[in-house]
Amino acid sequence: MNNDIIEDYLRNFEEGLRKELLRLCSQEQWLDKTLLESEDITRYWEEAEDKYVADAVPNVQQYPLVSVGWATYLGMAVAYCWDVDWKTYQHVPYEQFYGDEGFDNMDDHIVRDILGLPLEDNDALRLRKFIQRLAQTTVSKIRHEQIEPSTPMAYHIFMRACKVMFAIGAAMELHALGYKFEKI
Repeated sequence: MNNDIIEDYLRNFEEGLRKELLRLCSQEQWLDKTLLESEDITRYWEEAEDKYVADAVPNVQQYPLVSVGWATYLGMAVAYCWDVDWKTYQHVPYEQFYGDEGFDNMDDHIVRDILGLPLEDNDALRLRKFIQRLAQTTVSKIRHEQIEPSTPMAYHIFMRACKVMFAIGAAMELHALGYKFEKI
């Protein structure tokens, strides 16, 4: 396959996934039909992406929802830090978002210690359930592509999926913090 065709394929997959997840988020009122973004937050992902994927890939076979879902939590945490004091938090290493068990309980650490929600709180449970739904949708879309596992194409599709999940998480948190898209 020629590189332009591959890049078009990956871009189309990413855009289709982004639209589907945005639709789900809007339908469930986690977002308002707009993917809120910040160049700072996007840049953080670009710098952390390889480390995140290195942590997530070993989980793909046994815990596929975790492997993509934790990117959503990471996006939420980075957006929260961006709102609080980006000058301080922009240089926080990705590993600071780990839980006390490392990557495995990053979700609990972010929800409880960064977003400030008790883990058994209704809001935390609702969030967990919704992120699981986003992860299920994402894994389903990846599987629908019928790409041979453990190939370079599978790796690139996985990276694009994690990128979208991170962006969705960041947008959800920005929305929760009251940010809105306004035309100037």
